[in-house]
Amino acid sequence: MQTIYADVLIILNIYVNFFLLRTTARITHSPLRSVRCAAASAYGSLFSLMILLPEMPYALTILIKTGAAVTIVMFAFGFRDIKRTAMNTVAFFTSNLILAGAVYAVYSWLRPEFIHFRNTYFYIDFSLVILVLSTAAMYGIVFVINTMINKDKCNDYNIIIRCGKRITKLKGLADTGNILTDFFTGCSVIICDTTQYTPITGMAYLSSCLPVGFRVLPCTTVSESGLIPIFRPDEVLIENAYTGSAKKVDALIGFGKTCGEAVFNPKLLNY
Repeated sequence: MQTIYADVLIILNIYVNFFLLRTTARITHSPLRSVRCAAASAYGSLFSLMILLPEMPYALTILIKTGAAVTIVMFAFGFRDIKRTAMNTVAFFTSNLILAGAVYAVYSWLRPEFIHFRNTYFYIDFSLVILVLSTAAMYGIVFVINTMINKDKCNDYNIIIRCGKRITKLKGLADTGNILTDFFTGCSVIICDTTQYTPITGMAYLSSCLPVGFRVLPCTTVSESGLIPIFRPDEVLIENAYTGSAKKVDALIGFGKTCGEAVFNPKLLNY
């Protein structure tokens, strides 16, 4: 019987969970902050202590692991809606099963002394260098597959905004770096250049006095941080400039410095 060190077990699972959550975020195009990812990874590592328990029925371990996946995902990504939470959970749980399946296949084939497997969790008396290289390689594979899947998608977009009878079409820029979300509604915010305030709203821009229906939202970019005005228009469409197809999205409009473009998170295209 191999000796299992709890500290090594926890560290291993924090690292693996962090990798799996990052993989989930890439697959589902969901924003994920490093602090929340690390905290959720640490929380999820506690479930790995199940390896210290006697062998449990497979159905029960899968049930517990599913519950663990749901709570880890909600911890990492928050709860916006059932559809998004379910999507992230499925991606995270599937990634877990693939990784565990791969490890179990190696364990069943070679029976290495440095791997211990029980209750769908595994313990590896690992070399940190090997662990880093192997997970980096797996993440690279996910990145390549994800890129190949999306390589034929057109990245040329227009954003069509309707306010009453006023319709404005802007050049759209899909950017996963725009993770700005409204605190109250949970809706994604499309950021338009401040020069488009008047064409979109029909009103003069007054930074000291916002009209009814507007509020300010904290926004941080690479170069600066501050407050930007946001509001909900009557309708927002994201149009594929190549095919002409348009998708109605549930999003708010904010105004900042964007060099004339309307910057949106591509996850809006998945809803």
